[in-house]
Amino acid sequence: MKNTTQNKLIVAACLAVLAVSATVLYSHCQIPCGIYDDNARFDMIAENITTIEKSMDQINELSAQKKPSLNQIVRWVQNKEKHADDTSHIITYYFMAQRLKPVAKDTGAAYKVYIRKLTLLHEMLVNCMKAKQTTDLAHVEKLRGLLAEFKTAYFSSEIK
Repeated sequence: MKNTTQNKLIVAACLAVLAVSATVLYSHCQIPCGIYDDNARFDMIAENITTIEKSMDQINELSAQKKPSLNQIVRWVQNKEKHADDTSHIITYYFMAQRLKPVAKDTGAAYKVYIRKLTLLHEMLVNCMKAKQTTDLAHVEKLRGLLAEFKTAYFSSEIK
């Protein structure tokens, strides 16, 4: 009995370590490594948005069938949610946590640029959430527009 309890504790500890390390490995390292590829992140977000759109189209198409395949619908919903989560992850852990540096309020124009970038990122997060909640393609189009707007703002100034 004692041996079984110890084995269960060891398995639980291993699973906990695996869960924590999987999260850490997935995200950018969050140490000052200096290895950043901003353009790759923009491409990843754009690809995620396209995948969200395709998932929504498939969900709508499959749902309209006389005998909808619930298995396939669930798979497309999961795919849509994963790519919305991946986009949210890039926005928060890459851009907001690492790439945008806080700017003092008394810096005038620099502070306004900083706030604009944060606002665009926040709007993107909200639209990722809404894309998860619905199959309304308006959220996809809004995400595309916000991504283009953020990319312009991000690369047009030295304030990051």
